[in-house]
Amino acid sequence: MADWSDRVEELLYEGEAVSERVAAGDAHVVVTTHRVLAFTPQMDGENFRQVERPNVTDVAVRSDGETRFLLAGLRAGLFGVVLLGVGLLVDFGALMGDIDLTDTGSTGQLGIGGILGMVQGMISIIYSLDDYMAMIGALLLLAGLVPIAVYLYSRETRLVLSIAGGEDLPIAASTEDAGETVGRLRDAIFPDGVSSASDDRRSLDPLDRLG
Repeated sequence: MADWSDRVEELLYEGEAVSERVAAGDAHVVVTTHRVLAFTPQMDGENFRQVERPNVTDVAVRSDGETRFLLAGLRAGLFGVVLLGVGLLVDFGALMGDIDLTDTGSTGQLGIGGILGMVQGMISIIYSLDDYMAMIGALLLLAGLVPIAVYLYSRETRLVLSIAGGEDLPIAASTEDAGETVGRLRDAIFPDGVSSASDDRRSLDPLDRLG
């Protein structure tokens, strides 16, 4: 792929010319008068990808990972917080009061002693329901840490091209000079006087305007 990045002229259309060449780690990005050509042998998928310049809306360094693990961890943590909070704040024993359905001599004579015993057992469980909820909530909080840890492990910071109407195009892993690389690519891709999408978002932020 390094040979192809040095032979870009063979890939150009008639009337197309190279405007800028930018190296980002093992990747090479060539901006022409018409397109952005990305040579990314280290990335998954195709070694060479291209996009028309007007369809590139932003160039940025972004961090992402397996979001399904993050969502699973947050969901478990949310349920854990709710159950733990209810278990610590609500005293079901005090709400139920003193109830003893088995302390009557007539239950045996009526033949309902077994049924009342089952009901009394359920009442005893309700008395301790706050303890059970607190315990389950704590376990859910601990369990939620596992998928969050997996998400953090899978998280990667990469140089990305944002494409209008399509998926983002990752170029390379972030490097120490990523800021300089982003600036060079933006200057080469966007016409003079046209800002990127991230610049537009910042201009709408009142905190940025105050700064």
